[in-house]
Amino acid sequence: MTTMTEASPVAGGRYRQPIITAAVELTADAGWAAVTMARLAERVGVSRQTVYNEVGSKAALADAMISTELGRFLSLVGDAFDRHPDDLVEAIYEAVRVVLELARDHTLLRAIVSATHSADTELLPLLTTGSGALLAEAKTVLTTRVLAYRPPLDDEQLAVVIDLVVRAVLSHVMRPSDQPGRVADGIAWMAARALEVTPRQSLRSAPIRATRRG
Repeated sequence: MTTMTEASPVAGGRYRQPIITAAVELTADAGWAAVTMARLAERVGVSRQTVYNEVGSKAALADAMISTELGRFLSLVGDAFDRHPDDLVEAIYEAVRVVLELARDHTLLRAIVSATHSADTELLPLLTTGSGALLAEAKTVLTTRVLAYRPPLDDEQLAVVIDLVVRAVLSHVMRPSDQPGRVADGIAWMAARALEVTPRQSLRSAPIRATRRG
């Protein structure tokens, strides 16, 4: 892997984003336990004190990693809705699909999934202690987007639907059960029913039917 010896100025400090990127890569390569300030300093080409100055503690680094990657996902969601300003169901379908496609090859998420099945349990707090804030941010973004389509639901009803959609997507991010397009198709269909919106087309693909035994 190429060592980053130079960095472009970014908000929060010149080397902050390169350090976060290096931490994501190192976590994917060797696990969260292998991430140290010294190793990050070597990868980025700065002193260990610079790493501390830019990201603080290892716990703060973990928060920054998750926040940065969440921003990438939410940016894709926003772009999907922008492309379908007059079709809420299509916007949801595309948003879910692109998120699942990115997650499929996402280094940090792969490392987190691996940690849940190995001894690298130090990474698990990223899924537990910080999960509430991450869920809240995702729900806020999605709620704002959906409200622009004026669905025929009150605030409490909409909150229930948004919660279901976000949790369904996260479930498939962590444990995929089918191809992104097929999963997005099903989630969009479910959301359309719950939001009382008539989709312009039915399910794009036939659902997988369970084989009955006996």
